[in-house]
Amino acid sequence: MEEPVVFKNEFSQLMAVVQAVLPAAVAVGTLVLVCWVYDAPFGSHFVALSLVVAALAAMLLKSSVRVSGNLFAQWTAIAGSVLARWTMLFGALLVIGYMTKVSALYPRRVIFTWTLVTPLALTIVNIVLRAVLRRMLSDPANSRRVVIVGHNEISYTLATRLQNDHLSAMKVDGFFDDRSAERLGADSGPPLLGKLPDLPAYVKAHFIDVIFVALPIRHIRRVLDLIDELRDTTASIYYVPDILVFDLIQSRTQEILGIPVVAMCETPFAGYRGVVKRLTDVVLCLAALPLLLPVMVVISILVKLTSPGPAIFQQRRYGLDGRPIVVYKFRTMNVTEDGDVIVQATKEDKRVTPIGRFLRRYSLDELPQFINVLQGRMSLVGPRPHAVAHNEWYRKLIKGYMVRHKVPPGITGLAQINGCRGETSELHQMQARVDYDLEYLRHWSVLLDLKILARTVLRLVRDANTTAV
Repeated sequence: MEEPVVFKNEFSQLMAVVQAVLPAAVAVGTLVLVCWVYDAPFGSHFVALSLVVAALAAMLLKSSVRVSGNLFAQWTAIAGSVLARWTMLFGALLVIGYMTKVSALYPRRVIFTWTLVTPLALTIVNIVLRAVLRRMLSDPANSRRVVIVGHNEISYTLATRLQNDHLSAMKVDGFFDDRSAERLGADSGPPLLGKLPDLPAYVKAHFIDVIFVALPIRHIRRVLDLIDELRDTTASIYYVPDILVFDLIQSRTQEILGIPVVAMCETPFAGYRGVVKRLTDVVLCLAALPLLLPVMVVISILVKLTSPGPAIFQQRRYGLDGRPIVVYKFRTMNVTEDGDVIVQATKEDKRVTPIGRFLRRYSLDELPQFINVLQGRMSLVGPRPHAVAHNEWYRKLIKGYMVRHKVPPGITGLAQINGCRGETSELHQMQARVDYDLEYLRHWSVLLDLKILARTVLRLVRDANTTAV
Protein backbone atom coordinates (compact mmCIF):
# COMPACT_ATOMS: atom_id res chain seq x y z
CA MET A 1 0.00 0.00 0.00
CA GLU A 2 1.53 3.32 -1.08
CA GLU A 3 1.20 6.42 1.06
CA PRO A 4 -0.66 9.44 -0.38
CA VAL A 5 1.35 12.28 -1.87
CA VAL A 6 1.10 15.53 0.09
CA PHE A 7 1.70 18.08 -2.62
CA LYS A 8 1.61 21.16 -0.42
CA ASN A 9 4.64 19.98 1.62
CA GLU A 10 6.64 19.16 -1.51
CA PHE A 11 5.66 22.50 -3.06
CA SER A 12 6.76 24.40 0.05
CA GLN A 13 10.18 22.75 0.04
CA LEU A 14 10.58 23.21 -3.72
CA MET A 15 9.87 26.94 -3.43
CA ALA A 16 12.37 27.25 -0.58
CA VAL A 17 15.05 25.65 -2.80
CA VAL A 18 14.17 27.89 -5.75
CA GLN A 19 14.27 31.06 -3.65
CA ALA A 20 17.65 30.08 -2.21
CA VAL A 21 19.33 28.99 -5.47
CA LEU A 22 17.76 31.25 -8.09
CA PRO A 23 19.50 34.57 -7.18
CA ALA A 24 22.93 32.94 -7.39
CA ALA A 25 22.02 31.27 -10.69
CA VAL A 26 20.83 34.58 -12.18
CA ALA A 27 23.92 36.50 -11.03
CA VAL A 28 26.33 33.91 -12.43
CA GLY A 29 24.21 33.41 -15.56
CA THR A 30 24.27 37.11 -16.46
CA LEU A 31 28.05 37.13 -15.99
CA VAL A 32 28.44 34.24 -18.43
CA LEU A 33 26.06 35.92 -20.89
CA VAL A 34 27.91 39.26 -20.78
CA CYS A 35 31.25 37.51 -21.35
CA TRP A 36 29.74 35.74 -24.36
CA VAL A 37 28.36 39.00 -25.79
CA TYR A 38 31.74 40.73 -25.52
CA ASP A 39 33.60 37.59 -26.64
CA ALA A 40 35.63 37.65 -23.42
CA PRO A 41 37.27 34.29 -22.56
CA PHE A 42 35.62 32.75 -19.50
CA GLY A 43 38.91 31.68 -17.93
CA SER A 44 39.82 30.53 -14.44
CA HIS A 45 39.62 34.09 -13.07
CA PHE A 46 35.96 34.32 -14.14
CA VAL A 47 35.29 30.87 -12.67
CA ALA A 48 36.71 32.09 -9.35
CA LEU A 49 34.58 35.23 -9.58
CA SER A 50 31.49 33.10 -10.26
CA LEU A 51 32.07 31.02 -7.14
CA VAL A 52 32.47 34.12 -4.98
CA VAL A 53 29.37 35.72 -6.53
CA ALA A 54 27.32 32.55 -5.99
CA ALA A 55 28.29 32.42 -2.31
CA LEU A 56 27.54 36.10 -1.74
CA ALA A 57 24.28 35.91 -3.70
CA ALA A 58 23.05 33.00 -1.57
CA MET A 59 23.58 35.15 1.53
CA LEU A 60 22.58 38.61 0.32
CA LEU A 61 20.13 38.35 -2.59
CA LYS A 62 17.30 36.35 -1.05
CA SER A 63 14.29 38.63 -1.34
CA SER A 64 12.36 39.64 1.76
CA VAL A 65 9.37 41.15 -0.07
CA ARG A 66 6.19 39.36 1.04
CA VAL A 67 3.78 38.00 -1.56
CA SER A 68 0.57 40.04 -1.59
CA GLY A 69 -2.65 40.00 -3.54
CA ASN A 70 -1.44 42.56 -6.09
CA LEU A 71 2.03 41.39 -7.08
CA PHE A 72 2.84 43.79 -9.89
CA ALA A 73 1.86 46.79 -7.78
CA GLN A 74 4.91 45.89 -5.68
CA TRP A 75 7.43 46.08 -8.49
CA THR A 76 9.02 49.24 -7.06
CA ALA A 77 9.45 47.60 -3.66
CA ILE A 78 10.95 44.51 -5.32
CA ALA A 79 13.30 46.61 -7.46
CA GLY A 80 14.36 48.70 -4.46
CA SER A 81 15.09 45.61 -2.39
CA VAL A 82 17.07 43.98 -5.22
CA LEU A 83 19.07 47.14 -5.88
CA ALA A 84 19.97 47.58 -2.20
CA ARG A 85 21.09 43.97 -1.86
CA TRP A 86 22.99 44.06 -5.16
CA THR A 87 24.82 47.20 -4.03
CA MET A 88 25.92 45.37 -0.88
CA LEU A 89 27.13 42.41 -2.95
CA PHE A 90 29.02 44.55 -5.43
CA GLY A 91 30.57 46.53 -2.58
CA ALA A 92 31.82 43.27 -1.07
CA LEU A 93 33.30 42.31 -4.46
CA LEU A 94 35.13 45.64 -4.67
CA VAL A 95 36.63 45.10 -1.22
CA ILE A 96 37.72 41.57 -2.16
CA GLY A 97 39.17 42.82 -5.45
CA TYR A 98 41.11 45.57 -3.69
CA MET A 99 42.53 43.21 -1.07
CA THR A 100 43.52 40.48 -3.54
CA LYS A 101 44.77 42.86 -6.28
CA VAL A 102 42.92 40.93 -9.01
CA SER A 103 40.69 43.70 -10.37
CA ALA A 104 42.93 44.23 -13.40
CA LEU A 105 42.16 40.71 -14.64
CA TYR A 106 38.58 41.63 -15.53
CA PRO A 107 37.67 43.80 -18.55
CA ARG A 108 35.97 46.98 -17.32
CA ARG A 109 33.20 46.94 -19.92
CA VAL A 110 32.28 43.37 -18.94
CA ILE A 111 32.05 44.24 -15.23
CA PHE A 112 30.23 47.54 -15.90
CA THR A 113 27.62 45.91 -18.16
CA TRP A 114 27.18 43.00 -15.76
CA THR A 115 26.70 45.41 -12.86
CA LEU A 116 23.84 47.15 -14.70
CA VAL A 117 22.16 44.10 -16.23
CA THR A 118 22.08 41.83 -13.18
CA PRO A 119 19.77 43.94 -10.94
CA LEU A 120 17.30 44.24 -13.82
CA ALA A 121 17.38 40.48 -14.41
CA LEU A 122 16.95 39.79 -10.69
CA THR A 123 13.95 42.14 -10.50
CA ILE A 124 12.25 40.47 -13.46
CA VAL A 125 12.92 36.99 -12.05
CA ASN A 126 11.58 38.01 -8.64
CA ILE A 127 8.37 39.37 -10.16
CA VAL A 128 7.86 36.23 -12.25
CA LEU A 129 8.63 34.00 -9.25
CA ARG A 130 6.03 35.80 -7.16
CA ALA A 131 3.49 35.51 -9.95
CA VAL A 132 4.08 31.74 -10.09
CA LEU A 133 3.97 31.52 -6.30
CA ARG A 134 0.70 33.46 -6.19
CA ARG A 135 -0.85 31.16 -8.80
CA MET A 136 0.26 28.03 -6.98
CA LEU A 137 -0.90 29.25 -3.57
CA SER A 138 -4.31 30.06 -5.04
CA ASP A 139 -4.75 26.40 -6.01
CA PRO A 140 -7.16 24.72 -3.56
CA ALA A 141 -4.99 21.60 -3.71
CA ASN A 142 -2.36 23.46 -1.69
CA SER A 143 -4.76 24.69 0.99
CA ARG A 144 -4.48 23.58 4.62
CA ARG A 145 -7.75 22.91 6.45
CA VAL A 146 -8.23 25.11 9.52
CA VAL A 147 -10.50 25.25 12.55
CA ILE A 148 -10.52 28.01 15.17
CA VAL A 149 -11.18 27.42 18.87
CA GLY A 150 -13.01 30.30 20.49
CA HIS A 151 -15.35 32.76 18.77
CA ASN A 152 -14.35 36.34 19.59
CA GLU A 153 -13.23 39.51 17.88
CA ILE A 154 -9.67 38.47 17.13
CA SER A 155 -10.59 34.96 15.97
CA TYR A 156 -13.37 36.31 13.76
CA THR A 157 -10.92 38.83 12.25
CA LEU A 158 -8.41 36.05 11.57
CA ALA A 159 -11.07 33.86 9.93
CA THR A 160 -12.27 36.74 7.76
CA ARG A 161 -8.77 37.57 6.57
CA LEU A 162 -8.01 33.95 5.80
CA GLN A 163 -11.22 33.66 3.79
CA ASN A 164 -10.52 36.82 1.80
CA ASP A 165 -6.86 36.10 1.05
CA HIS A 166 -6.38 32.99 -1.08
CA LEU A 167 -2.60 33.38 -0.84
CA SER A 168 -2.72 32.26 2.78
CA ALA A 169 -3.38 28.74 1.39
CA MET A 170 -5.74 28.05 4.31
CA LYS A 171 -9.41 27.07 4.25
CA VAL A 172 -11.38 27.75 7.43
CA ASP A 173 -13.92 25.01 8.23
CA GLY A 174 -15.39 26.90 11.18
CA PHE A 175 -15.30 27.62 14.92
CA PHE A 176 -15.58 25.61 18.11
CA ASP A 177 -17.03 27.34 21.17
CA ASP A 178 -19.04 26.23 24.19
CA ARG A 179 -21.53 29.04 23.67
CA SER A 180 -24.45 28.75 21.27
CA ALA A 181 -24.56 30.45 17.87
CA GLU A 182 -27.42 32.68 19.08
CA ARG A 183 -25.43 33.86 22.10
CA LEU A 184 -22.34 34.52 19.96
CA GLY A 185 -24.27 36.28 17.22
CA ALA A 186 -22.46 34.09 14.67
CA ASP A 187 -24.80 34.85 11.79
CA SER A 188 -22.12 35.31 9.15
CA GLY A 189 -18.72 33.92 8.32
CA PRO A 190 -17.56 30.35 8.94
CA PRO A 191 -20.10 28.24 10.87
CA LEU A 192 -20.02 27.12 14.48
CA LEU A 193 -19.05 23.42 14.23
CA GLY A 194 -19.58 22.39 17.83
CA LYS A 195 -18.46 22.72 21.41
CA LEU A 196 -14.89 22.30 22.63
CA PRO A 197 -15.32 18.60 23.62
CA ASP A 198 -16.26 17.90 19.98
CA LEU A 199 -12.97 19.29 18.63
CA PRO A 200 -10.58 16.26 18.83
CA ALA A 201 -13.02 13.94 17.07
CA TYR A 202 -13.68 16.49 14.33
CA VAL A 203 -9.93 17.08 13.77
CA LYS A 204 -9.32 13.34 13.35
CA ALA A 205 -12.36 12.68 11.18
CA HIS A 206 -11.78 15.61 8.80
CA PHE A 207 -7.93 15.56 8.64
CA ILE A 208 -7.57 19.12 9.93
CA ASP A 209 -4.09 20.55 9.32
CA VAL A 210 -4.08 23.67 11.51
CA ILE A 211 -5.83 24.65 14.75
CA PHE A 212 -5.89 28.24 16.03
CA VAL A 213 -6.68 28.47 19.74
CA ALA A 214 -8.12 31.91 20.49
CA LEU A 215 -9.46 31.44 24.02
CA PRO A 216 -8.97 34.30 26.51
CA ILE A 217 -6.01 34.20 28.90
CA ARG A 218 -8.34 33.65 31.86
CA HIS A 219 -9.16 30.25 30.35
CA ILE A 220 -5.54 29.09 30.46
CA ARG A 221 -6.45 25.84 32.28
CA ARG A 222 -8.94 25.05 29.55
CA VAL A 223 -6.30 25.72 26.88
CA LEU A 224 -3.85 23.36 28.58
CA ASP A 225 -6.46 20.61 28.75
CA LEU A 226 -7.34 21.16 25.11
CA ILE A 227 -3.69 20.89 24.03
CA ASP A 228 -3.41 17.59 25.91
CA GLU A 229 -6.49 16.23 24.13
CA LEU A 230 -5.04 17.24 20.75
CA ARG A 231 -1.74 15.43 21.35
CA ASP A 232 -3.32 12.41 19.66
CA THR A 233 -3.44 14.28 16.34
CA THR A 234 -0.80 15.59 13.94
CA ALA A 235 -2.43 19.00 13.47
CA SER A 236 -0.25 22.10 13.83
CA ILE A 237 -1.51 24.15 16.78
CA TYR A 238 -1.21 27.93 17.18
CA TYR A 239 -2.29 30.05 20.09
CA VAL A 240 -3.66 33.55 19.61
CA PRO A 241 -2.48 35.78 21.24
CA ASP A 242 1.07 35.42 22.58
CA ILE A 243 1.21 32.90 25.46
CA LEU A 244 4.38 30.93 26.22
CA VAL A 245 3.51 28.83 29.27
CA PHE A 246 3.32 25.42 27.60
CA ASP A 247 5.62 22.50 26.94
CA LEU A 248 6.23 23.69 23.40
CA ILE A 249 7.51 21.83 20.33
CA GLN A 250 9.51 24.15 18.03
CA SER A 251 7.92 27.32 19.44
CA ARG A 252 8.25 30.40 17.24
CA THR A 253 6.40 33.66 16.94
CA GLN A 254 5.09 34.85 13.60
CA GLU A 255 2.11 36.57 12.06
CA ILE A 256 -0.59 35.52 9.65
CA LEU A 257 -2.12 38.39 7.70
CA GLY A 258 -1.20 40.84 10.46
CA ILE A 259 -2.53 38.66 13.31
CA PRO A 260 0.23 37.67 15.81
CA VAL A 261 0.37 33.93 16.54
CA VAL A 262 2.67 31.55 18.38
CA ALA A 263 3.51 28.09 17.04
CA MET A 264 2.93 25.80 20.02
CA CYS A 265 3.42 22.46 18.28
CA GLU A 266 5.12 22.62 14.88
CA THR A 267 7.53 20.58 12.80
CA PRO A 268 11.21 21.62 13.04
CA PHE A 269 11.46 21.15 9.27
CA ALA A 270 9.38 24.12 8.15
CA GLY A 271 10.72 26.17 5.21
CA TYR A 272 14.41 25.98 4.37
CA ARG A 273 15.12 23.67 7.33
CA GLY A 274 13.13 20.94 5.60
CA VAL A 275 15.26 21.43 2.50
CA VAL A 276 18.46 21.15 4.53
CA LYS A 277 17.19 17.97 6.20
CA ARG A 278 16.22 16.38 2.88
CA LEU A 279 19.47 17.32 1.14
CA THR A 280 21.48 15.89 4.04
CA ASP A 281 19.55 12.61 3.80
CA VAL A 282 19.97 12.29 0.04
CA VAL A 283 23.69 13.18 0.00
CA LEU A 284 24.57 10.78 2.84
CA CYS A 285 22.43 8.00 1.34
CA LEU A 286 24.00 8.31 -2.09
CA ALA A 287 27.44 8.30 -0.49
CA ALA A 288 26.69 5.18 1.58
CA LEU A 289 24.77 3.04 -0.93
CA PRO A 290 27.74 2.06 -3.15
CA LEU A 291 29.30 0.48 -0.04
CA LEU A 292 26.06 -1.00 1.28
CA LEU A 293 24.59 -2.47 -1.93
CA PRO A 294 27.00 -5.45 -2.13
CA VAL A 295 26.29 -6.23 1.53
CA MET A 296 22.53 -6.01 0.87
CA VAL A 297 22.78 -8.38 -2.09
CA VAL A 298 24.65 -10.97 0.02
CA ILE A 299 22.13 -10.64 2.86
CA SER A 300 19.20 -11.06 0.44
CA ILE A 301 20.69 -14.30 -0.89
CA LEU A 302 21.36 -15.66 2.62
CA VAL A 303 17.85 -14.84 3.84
CA LYS A 304 16.29 -16.45 0.77
CA LEU A 305 18.41 -19.61 1.01
CA THR A 306 18.07 -20.22 4.76
CA SER A 307 14.28 -19.94 5.22
CA PRO A 308 11.11 -19.88 3.10
CA GLY A 309 9.61 -16.52 2.30
CA PRO A 310 10.63 -13.19 0.72
CA ALA A 311 14.02 -11.64 1.42
CA ILE A 312 12.49 -8.20 1.94
CA PHE A 313 9.71 -7.80 4.49
CA GLN A 314 7.26 -4.93 3.96
CA GLN A 315 5.24 -3.56 6.85
CA ARG A 316 2.78 -0.68 7.23
CA ARG A 317 3.94 1.99 9.64
CA TYR A 318 3.08 5.61 10.37
CA GLY A 319 5.15 8.23 8.59
CA LEU A 320 5.08 12.03 8.47
CA ASP A 321 1.84 13.47 9.92
CA GLY A 322 0.71 9.97 10.87
CA ARG A 323 0.12 8.94 7.26
CA PRO A 324 0.62 5.23 6.47
CA ILE A 325 3.85 4.30 4.70
CA VAL A 326 5.46 1.00 3.71
CA VAL A 327 8.79 0.31 5.41
CA TYR A 328 11.31 -2.23 4.05
CA LYS A 329 13.35 -4.61 6.21
CA PHE A 330 15.23 -7.84 5.62
CA ARG A 331 13.01 -10.64 6.84
CA THR A 332 14.37 -11.98 10.12
CA MET A 333 11.44 -14.19 11.15
CA ASN A 334 9.59 -17.16 9.71
CA VAL A 335 6.41 -14.99 9.74
CA THR A 336 5.52 -11.71 8.03
CA GLU A 337 2.97 -10.07 10.33
CA ASP A 338 1.25 -6.87 9.24
CA GLY A 339 -2.23 -7.03 10.74
CA ASP A 340 -4.25 -5.41 13.49
CA VAL A 341 -2.43 -7.46 16.13
CA ILE A 342 1.37 -7.85 16.00
CA VAL A 343 3.38 -9.59 18.72
CA GLN A 344 6.66 -7.80 19.44
CA ALA A 345 9.86 -9.76 18.97
CA THR A 346 11.62 -10.81 22.17
CA LYS A 347 15.26 -11.65 22.82
CA GLU A 348 14.74 -15.42 22.59
CA ASP A 349 11.83 -15.32 20.14
CA LYS A 350 11.41 -18.69 18.40
CA ARG A 351 10.06 -16.95 15.29
CA VAL A 352 13.47 -15.38 14.61
CA THR A 353 15.59 -17.32 12.11
CA PRO A 354 19.30 -18.02 12.75
CA ILE A 355 20.41 -15.53 10.07
CA GLY A 356 17.73 -13.15 11.35
CA ARG A 357 19.21 -13.21 14.85
CA PHE A 358 22.57 -12.14 13.44
CA LEU A 359 20.99 -9.39 11.34
CA ARG A 360 19.06 -8.04 14.34
CA ARG A 361 22.13 -8.06 16.56
CA TYR A 362 23.93 -5.67 14.23
CA SER A 363 20.77 -3.89 12.92
CA LEU A 364 21.60 -5.08 9.40
CA ASP A 365 17.92 -5.87 8.86
CA GLU A 366 17.31 -2.11 8.69
CA LEU A 367 19.56 -1.54 5.64
CA PRO A 368 16.70 -1.61 3.05
CA GLN A 369 15.33 1.49 4.75
CA PHE A 370 18.01 3.49 2.94
CA ILE A 371 15.69 3.01 -0.05
CA ASN A 372 12.83 4.39 2.06
CA VAL A 373 14.99 7.44 2.74
CA LEU A 374 15.66 8.04 -0.96
CA GLN A 375 11.92 7.66 -1.61
CA GLY A 376 11.24 10.44 0.90
CA ARG A 377 9.21 8.20 3.24
CA MET A 378 11.88 8.18 5.95
CA SER A 379 14.92 10.09 7.12
CA LEU A 380 18.29 8.81 8.29
CA VAL A 381 17.61 10.27 11.74
CA GLY A 382 14.23 10.63 13.41
CA PRO A 383 11.79 8.78 15.67
CA ARG A 384 11.77 5.07 14.85
CA PRO A 385 8.52 4.03 13.11
CA HIS A 386 6.43 1.43 14.88
CA ALA A 387 3.94 -1.01 13.40
CA VAL A 388 0.48 0.49 12.91
CA ALA A 389 -1.02 -1.91 15.46
CA HIS A 390 1.49 -0.76 18.09
CA ASN A 391 0.87 2.91 17.27
CA GLU A 392 -2.87 2.51 17.80
CA TRP A 393 -2.21 0.87 21.15
CA TYR A 394 0.37 3.30 22.55
CA ARG A 395 -1.34 6.51 21.35
CA LYS A 396 -4.10 5.73 23.86
CA LEU A 397 -1.67 5.24 26.74
CA ILE A 398 1.09 7.84 26.26
CA LYS A 399 0.32 11.55 26.13
CA GLY A 400 1.97 13.23 23.16
CA TYR A 401 2.72 9.94 21.42
CA MET A 402 1.47 11.12 18.01
CA VAL A 403 3.49 14.38 18.15
CA ARG A 404 6.58 12.32 17.25
CA HIS A 405 5.00 11.96 13.78
CA LYS A 406 5.45 15.69 13.06
CA VAL A 407 8.74 14.66 11.40
CA PRO A 408 9.61 11.78 9.04
CA PRO A 409 10.53 8.56 10.87
CA GLY A 410 14.20 7.64 10.97
CA ILE A 411 16.45 4.62 10.63
CA THR A 412 18.02 5.66 13.94
CA GLY A 413 17.24 8.33 16.48
CA LEU A 414 18.02 9.99 19.79
CA ALA A 415 16.12 7.28 21.66
CA GLN A 416 18.14 4.48 20.07
CA ILE A 417 21.58 5.91 20.93
CA ASN A 418 20.41 6.34 24.53
CA GLY A 419 19.60 2.65 24.92
CA CYS A 420 15.88 2.68 24.06
CA ARG A 421 15.99 -0.20 21.60
CA GLY A 422 14.52 -3.67 21.42
CA GLU A 423 11.42 -5.02 23.09
CA THR A 424 9.12 -2.62 24.98
CA SER A 425 7.40 -5.07 27.32
CA GLU A 426 6.72 -2.34 29.91
CA LEU A 427 4.90 0.94 29.26
CA HIS A 428 7.69 3.01 30.80
CA GLN A 429 10.07 1.69 28.13
CA MET A 430 7.95 3.16 25.34
CA GLN A 431 7.43 6.32 27.40
CA ALA A 432 11.22 6.76 27.51
CA ARG A 433 11.39 6.41 23.71
CA VAL A 434 8.70 9.03 23.23
CA ASP A 435 10.43 11.42 25.66
CA TYR A 436 13.65 11.20 23.65
CA ASP A 437 11.74 11.61 20.36
CA LEU A 438 10.07 14.82 21.59
CA GLU A 439 13.43 16.10 22.82
CA TYR A 440 14.78 15.52 19.30
CA LEU A 441 11.93 17.57 17.83
CA ARG A 442 12.66 20.45 20.23
CA HIS A 443 16.41 20.59 19.59
CA TRP A 444 16.90 19.38 16.00
CA SER A 445 19.90 20.58 14.00
CA VAL A 446 22.08 19.09 11.25
CA LEU A 447 24.89 18.78 13.79
CA LEU A 448 22.61 16.78 16.10
CA ASP A 449 21.76 14.43 13.21
CA LEU A 450 25.45 13.86 12.48
CA LYS A 451 26.18 13.19 16.16
CA ILE A 452 23.35 10.65 16.31
CA LEU A 453 24.62 8.88 13.17
CA ALA A 454 28.17 8.73 14.54
CA ARG A 455 27.01 7.42 17.94
CA THR A 456 24.78 4.85 16.22
CA VAL A 457 27.77 3.34 14.41
CA LEU A 458 29.85 3.32 17.62
CA ARG A 459 27.02 1.76 19.63
CA LEU A 460 26.48 -1.03 17.10
CA VAL A 461 30.17 -1.88 17.26
CA ARG A 462 30.35 -1.78 21.06
CA ASP A 463 26.98 -3.29 21.92
CA ALA A 464 26.52 -6.36 19.74
CA ASN A 465 24.16 -7.93 22.27
CA THR A 466 21.38 -5.36 21.81
CA THR A 467 18.45 -6.61 19.73
CA ALA A 468 16.95 -4.02 17.37
CA VAL A 469 13.21 -4.29 16.73
